[in-house]
Amino acid sequence: MNVFRLCGDLSHLLAIIILLVKIWKTRSCAGISGKSQVLFALVFTTRYVDLVMSFISVYNTVMKVIFILTSYATVVLIYFKFKATYDSNHDSFRAEFLVVPCAGLAFLVNHEFSAIEILWTFSIYMESVAILPQLFMISKTGQAETITSHYLFALGLYRGLYLANWVFRYYTEGFFDLIAIVAGAVQTVFYCDFFYLYITKVLKGQKLQLPA
Repeated sequence: MNVFRLCGDLSHLLAIIILLVKIWKTRSCAGISGKSQVLFALVFTTRYVDLVMSFISVYNTVMKVIFILTSYATVVLIYFKFKATYDSNHDSFRAEFLVVPCAGLAFLVNHEFSAIEILWTFSIYMESVAILPQLFMISKTGQAETITSHYLFALGLYRGLYLANWVFRYYTEGFFDLIAIVAGAVQTVFYCDFFYLYITKVLKGQKLQLPA
């Protein structure tokens, strides 16, 4: 493991902690897209289905378990525990328009036509677009709470660090995974506009606003 992957994992974990703490402390999931969180739960479920089939390291196993459990915990908080605060009217992105194409692409473009590999490939494609319902929701409401902005920034930073991880591995190990790199690059592009607004607005103490 290199420093870019480690920092990426920690940034990802930080994003999840920020989100869970925000929901629990405010007793509200206002401004949070439940659809994005369901998609992330789907991502981790399909990616880590090998959890009971193979063992790589204690770190790898622990992180897999944490990501799966926290993703479902977030979904439970949004749709059950604090359902009354969930803004379903603004969380209106058609998630099926993401799931179906990603599933079809996973069957057509993968490293190996096997169940485990197709599920892993689907999770890679799905993760690259899972944040879109959240960004769409912010666009509809016109703004995002500061804590939600911190969550999105940490999540975007995780993807940026993983891109650096793949570049590092290519030059040091000769490792090259085109599917993961392209999907990661696509996901990072979705965050670019948000990064700009985060740096120019949120870090200066202003509320983040996206064009409606």
